[in-house]
Amino acid sequence: MSAFGSQSMAAPLRRVLMRSAANAMRDANRVAWHYGPGFNPAKAASQHAVLAELVLASGAEIEWIEDKADGLSDSVFTHDPSLMTDRGALILSMGKPLRAGEPSLHEETYRRLGIPILGRVEAPGQVEGGDCVWVDARTLAIGRGVRSNQEGIQQVSNLLTPLGISVYGFDLPLWQGEEACLHLMSVISPLADDLALVYSPLLPAPFYQMLKARGIRLVEGDADEFAASNGLSLNVLPTSPLKVIAVAGFPKTKAAMEAAGCTVEIFEADALCIACEGGPTCLTRPILRQ
Repeated sequence: MSAFGSQSMAAPLRRVLMRSAANAMRDANRVAWHYGPGFNPAKAASQHAVLAELVLASGAEIEWIEDKADGLSDSVFTHDPSLMTDRGALILSMGKPLRAGEPSLHEETYRRLGIPILGRVEAPGQVEGGDCVWVDARTLAIGRGVRSNQEGIQQVSNLLTPLGISVYGFDLPLWQGEEACLHLMSVISPLADDLALVYSPLLPAPFYQMLKARGIRLVEGDADEFAASNGLSLNVLPTSPLKVIAVAGFPKTKAAMEAAGCTVEIFEADALCIACEGGPTCLTRPILRQ
């Protein structure tokens, strides 16, 4: 049996699911995928390779989803189609129609790796991984918005409640519209079990209250950098508590994390993350954190 399990957002990253941008994004239609004018497939692929090197250097092992030109450009954002628990993987259901083929890629990969499938979110239910935040090992928060709906949240709750996990849904604002992507993780990135980077103006108020009640300290991301990056300044990947990988170009947000005790590694990601609305967290699906 392969090693798996992840009910923390910041415990040391040991094993992670990724997919190369080299083939997946090569022929992407920028308009169809809602990518910005900075999108460049060759540059995106080289920036993705740099991220992979940083992940490997942290001590994590990368499991690669088969790299083939199947037209699923967003499949490099492996955080969204599945969710890992200590008992196995949940196969999720995408709120973006162009991404409907991605959950099966994850299911095939987990079967190949010998990781059990705990269950699936079935239509009309929708939940994307970017809306899922482990508040602690027994508490999962899910953002209810344009990508994850109540039916999907209920299905996840039905699967996880028997395991002693409480699932809470929190309403997200529409913000920049249906086509743009505001996930719950667009407004919070855990940095350690008791520390998180947030953009509080868009945090659901009851979620904010939950975080405070649990004693989780909040670091405010810079508002101007958040606006300039469509939220990507906040999208950081913890490789272990207080050690994170972030997108280059947001010095005030980086300084705020460092002031809170974090070590921050950065990589250039204008053609990949900024253009395609997904940061280093989105580009990784943790399989094992311990």
